[in-house]
Amino acid sequence: MVPNFDKFLNMQDLAQIRKDYSLSKLDEQSIDASPFKQFEAWFKEALEAKVLEPNAMTLATVSANNRPSARIVLLKGFANTGFTFYTNYQSNKGKDLLQNPYCSLSFFWPELERQIRIEGTAERVTAEDSDAYFNSRPRESRLGTWTSPQSS
Repeated sequence: MVPNFDKFLNMQDLAQIRKDYSLSKLDEQSIDASPFKQFEAWFKEALEAKVLEPNAMTLATVSANNRPSARIVLLKGFANTGFTFYTNYQSNKGKDLLQNPYCSLSFFWPELERQIRIEGTAERVTAEDSDAYFNSRPRESRLGTWTSPQSS
């Protein structure tokens, strides 16, 4: 059953929702040649602006049967080699990335009127890095991970 939203919202009203973005401009002279340095500069701006969860990003993957899926994950690190996030290998996203490593990340920081899109391939971090991250999590989070089949 599909809910009837017309009684809640007139679609023409929805079409009129628009914001003009004018806080900053984007041109070649203001951008660093290194996308990683540019991301670092913008991430620092997001931190300074006290953006709510500046490390929250949308991860988009594609399943083995070519179905796209997107969800919010947290950025845990970045360097010239890439962007780091963690997931349970048995989760839907973990399975998607194992079968098809191509993915994209999107950051949306409305306070800065900015979004960032990143495309590439995912690869596992070392077992040592994974273990170190897992052990850095609060005890309750670790217990929850052990007892809950994520995304199932």
